[in-house]
Amino acid sequence: MPRRDFLLVATPGAGKTAFALTIAAELLARREIAAVTVVTPTEHLKHQWAEAAHRLGISMDSGYRNAQGRVSADFTAVAVTYAQVAAHPALHRQRTENRRTLVIFDEIHHAGDALSWGEAVRESFEPARRRLGLTGTPFRSDANPIPFVTYVEEPEGARRSTSDYVYGYGPALGDGIVRPVIFLAYSGEMRWRTRAGDEIAATLGAPMTSEQLAQAWRTALDPQGEWVARVIEVADRRLTEVRRGMPDAAGLVIAGDHADARAYAALLRRVTGARPVIVLSDDPSASRKIAAFASSDDRWMVAVRMVSEGVDIPRLAVGVFATSVSTALFFAQAVGRFVRARRRGETASVFLPSVPVLLGYAAELEAERDHVLRRPDDDPERELAEAQRQRDTPDELGEAPFTALGASAHFDRVLYDGGEFGASAEEDDFLGLPGLLEPEQVALLLRKRQADQLRKRSGAASAASPASAGAASAASVPVSGSSPRPARETLAALRKELNGLIAAWHHRTGQPHGVIHAELRRACGGPPLPEATAEQIRARIGMLRRWASSGR
Repeated sequence: MPRRDFLLVATPGAGKTAFALTIAAELLARREIAAVTVVTPTEHLKHQWAEAAHRLGISMDSGYRNAQGRVSADFTAVAVTYAQVAAHPALHRQRTENRRTLVIFDEIHHAGDALSWGEAVRESFEPARRRLGLTGTPFRSDANPIPFVTYVEEPEGARRSTSDYVYGYGPALGDGIVRPVIFLAYSGEMRWRTRAGDEIAATLGAPMTSEQLAQAWRTALDPQGEWVARVIEVADRRLTEVRRGMPDAAGLVIAGDHADARAYAALLRRVTGARPVIVLSDDPSASRKIAAFASSDDRWMVAVRMVSEGVDIPRLAVGVFATSVSTALFFAQAVGRFVRARRRGETASVFLPSVPVLLGYAAELEAERDHVLRRPDDDPERELAEAQRQRDTPDELGEAPFTALGASAHFDRVLYDGGEFGASAEEDDFLGLPGLLEPEQVALLLRKRQADQLRKRSGAASAASPASAGAASAASVPVSGSSPRPARETLAALRKELNGLIAAWHHRTGQPHGVIHAELRRACGGPPLPEATAEQIRARIGMLRRWASSGR
């Protein structure tokens, strides 16, 4: 008997829709099935599936409503949302029982969004002749099982999902199916006032509690602060450079809520002189706006969640991650909006805050993660997510949990292919990267530009040393409390040594580079690497060597 369930895990942009519809067309042609049901996370994706099905000769009703009951005989297929299924599982079970049906679950992890959704999906589609699950992100941040997915027991008691075929970002990049993604991280000084009245200042990305990190992060995203304005400005400069090779390239700002989205749109209008497209999750015209933007030459779109998953706008090439959503699921889906390649050589650039959890996700882009069922209190993402949710739950007096006072911005680093660049280079070296490069060329150019900056700075330091030596010999008594600054070449060499050790530790443990940096800073203290002194870097090198020798 043919197997009924198949789970495909493929990186966003790899062509899951085309794969599934090709399978559907083949099964229809063989008369193994007589109908197709596609289940999607959003209304917009229903219409996107119907358009793709039409190109393969499959008539799909994307306007189906539960109140209709029966589907018109003009349609072989129907598209529904997970919410529709949960609202009337008996109806969808009857539809499935009446005809030999292939059910395609688009982003099947959404079947675990709520326990009731999972139960409804199981009840509705248990009688299906075949079931095809699709996902680009096979993991969740809770313990709700995903229906029709096989789990295996692990030694520590968790259960891990198993997929039938995996096509990850790394292989897709090698095949030229997706674009290489360059992450540009920005730090800065954040100031905010707690509800107790205390004023706190901290560097974004510095070691702090989960609650403080959440508040610093949201301070950075405050539309009234400098951080967002600065990052939007440099992202637009990057888009201009990318458009030299991709004339229709577009940018997307992913906002956290409607108010921020409108404020970011106003900032973009001041920077570019043009009004960006705004897409909000409750906007009834959202699908029309997305479709119009996809085929236009407009530079920027601002969206709240609506464009974070599944939406196909291949010309998106520059992104700003301006939301405090901290789950790996959301981050992977958001980045997936920028990786859809149309021809070889296209690159994507994503600007993000220097927050350790995001830097870790960026470093892990090529990793495939299976869905692991754990108890909720075992979830490593839950603590930060809970701190983020505090923005929506003010205290009984109606006071906000904190008040943003100010946020500066400065370039921190570039992350690409598991490596970090920028500790000694200038921001413009990376903003000016060509928009058309092969993956190997991206890595080569990043290394070359950083090396060029190191040589320039070393040369400047060497040229200044004779004068410094003369001044030192002329002074018979050193000034009290003064100390000579470390030579730039010494700092460069120490940073290179530390980054090399971190890369080796990453390969040994699998920890992301950003996470290792953050742990070293927690253990040794001090600012981010670009601001650290020679002694602080030596302390981190020594700590990392002790970890290695102790078998930590």
